Amino acid sequence: KRVYAIKQRDDSKALICLVDSDARLQRYIRQVPDVAWQLIDSLKEVDSKPTTLILDDAVNLAPNLIAEDGSIGIRITNEPFSKELCYRFQKALVSTSANISGEPAAQNYCDIDPRIIEQVDYVCWNRRQEHKPHTPSSIIRLKADGAVTIIRQ
Repeated sequence: KRVYAIKQRDDSKALICLVDSDARLQRYIRQVPDVAWQLIDSLKEVDSKPTTLILDDAVNLAPNLIAEDGSIGIRITNEPFSKELCYRFQKALVSTSANISGEPAAQNYCDIDPRIIEQVDYVCWNRRQEHKPHTPSSIIRLKADGAVTIIRQ
């Protein structure tokens, strides 16, 4: 609820979760479809941009993270800092762009709206000096029946 309030975002718009491993993914999806494992394995073989999967039958997450149809956007993160956070917390973490809803997503720390920084409990020091463009993750919807829909490439 707090993330939605800080972003001034309608809670009907989904947020994604990050996990650190295949094993952790299985804690939040009742039955990971075979096509998801095939895609995850193929992404490990190439240095691709982050890919978020939307999977059915989400479990063990806050109810307001799970879409009305029971799905969740979830990504096994390879970014070292977020991977370490997920590992240390031993659970999924909510992930979202650092912007007020409807405004452009911050590319770097210096682009984050001060209203966001003022409302959070803590801001990590990691990558504050970074100045490079970032592209949002690809988003792929995988249904239990094997249907694949590319939502964002």
